[in-house]
Amino acid sequence: MTRLSDVNTTNILDAIELASNAMCSMFDPTDGTPYFRVAVKPDAYLGMPLESHVPGRHLNALLNAEDVAGIKIDEESVSKHETATYLSYSGPLALPLERGNDGEYDTPTIFVPHHIREGFHALTALVKYRGSSRAQEIAEASIDTIFKYWVPQRDWDYKAIDKTGVVSTKESSYISGVARTIGPLVKYYRVTGYGPALALALILKEEAIGDYYTQHGGNDQDRFGTHAHSITCTMSSLAQLADLTSDSSLMDRVKAFYDNGLWDMRDEVGWSRESSALDSNKPDEGEMNNTGDIIETALILGRWGYTEYFHDAERMLRCHLLPSQLRDISWIETPNNPEELDTLHNVARRVQGSWGFPAPFGHEPLEQKWMRFNTDVVGGTVGSLCEVLREGVRTDTAGHWVNLLFDHETENLVVKSPYTNPALTIVLKQPGPLFVRIPPWVNLDSLVIKGTEEYPIRSNGYLFFATPPVNQPITLAFEMPLEELTMGHLTRDIQVRFRGDTVDAMENHGANLTFFDSI
Repeated sequence: MTRLSDVNTTNILDAIELASNAMCSMFDPTDGTPYFRVAVKPDAYLGMPLESHVPGRHLNALLNAEDVAGIKIDEESVSKHETATYLSYSGPLALPLERGNDGEYDTPTIFVPHHIREGFHALTALVKYRGSSRAQEIAEASIDTIFKYWVPQRDWDYKAIDKTGVVSTKESSYISGVARTIGPLVKYYRVTGYGPALALALILKEEAIGDYYTQHGGNDQDRFGTHAHSITCTMSSLAQLADLTSDSSLMDRVKAFYDNGLWDMRDEVGWSRESSALDSNKPDEGEMNNTGDIIETALILGRWGYTEYFHDAERMLRCHLLPSQLRDISWIETPNNPEELDTLHNVARRVQGSWGFPAPFGHEPLEQKWMRFNTDVVGGTVGSLCEVLREGVRTDTAGHWVNLLFDHETENLVVKSPYTNPALTIVLKQPGPLFVRIPPWVNLDSLVIKGTEEYPIRSNGYLFFATPPVNQPITLAFEMPLEELTMGHLTRDIQVRFRGDTVDAMENHGANLTFFDSI
């Protein structure tokens, strides 16, 4: 059993930067299209360039990272993703099309509804962060195309699509197809104010809440399908739409699913199964895309006043998402490459910083001989971490909010985490009331506050300081208790011991490449 020593980071900015480097090193040199497939075991290789899917994940991640994290992004890599995006929209219809496995056709003609979400992510990022009029024209033409060929309650008009020269591939579920597009449409509307984008999002929402995300919040596998990421990203999409439109009834649907059906595919540390099938033959294989979507949804629910969801987000970040980033690459074997193929060149170095499909306890799921870190997962995870930076510490008309207890600095305040410092420390740069979320396991009677004589008000999981000092540290010292929990998985129970909102130790059933000390 190998215990990885350099994975349990608490530095979100560092994690984003390392992952961004990975996304900028995954291009097929023949045409600059980004690879989709990354395997590291049993054999290490890159493959399957995919212009209809990967650029959207990466542009959304990279350009958001540039904006919120201040990370310098390689502009040549941005240009390659942009070129691949336009290639995917160069076919007979204004939809993200692909050329087949390994780019076997010159012109994109294959339509997979699953990729529409990623297409809009690419176009929205280019419009918002690069002011691209070309991307805006394509996005609006794509919305018109969807209105023309997709009919609510009836699915796509595949016969009409096929007449255009496009080869259609049907999705097994509405949720794994166009429903995923709601979130990117919301983002596009926020950027452009383009009414038809919001109209389409609302139409897609009605079908989603009519038959899927119901009032009781259950997970009907026959209807939803088994692609867990489609289920979680549509949940996140509905939360974004509810947030945009102040739709409390829709947010109630999101919360109902989060509290009920979602537990069919997640555990207490935020691990979420790659396949939501209850009879899956890959019981330990997770997918970090799912965890990112769950965290993004929790952040929105937290901002809506359900403070306990910020606690859930913090625990998922500290106990699963950040520890599962691929940092130690010493164990990845260098493939034999006599023909000097790019797909076998420096795979370990290029994949460093990625996320993939881990078990709760380590990179290598039990009873599984292969291991992947597909590039779309990296983009999805970084996009979620960017939202963590936006929501973890924020300032609005109510005051300064410390929602997540990570080291972080904004133009208004500095937070020093109790996990990397002797106590939680906050320094305001600008005056204003201060809300500090206190984890539910903190003993408030033994909490020691220094740096202010004001006695804070307890309100909805926060300590509220009405007139905190500026440019003077306020410290909040508290003990982090140990807590033990048994997590029930499909084929085994997993014991975990927490220290505060980190994993102190976790049962690994003899697995290799683990994240934590074993119980």
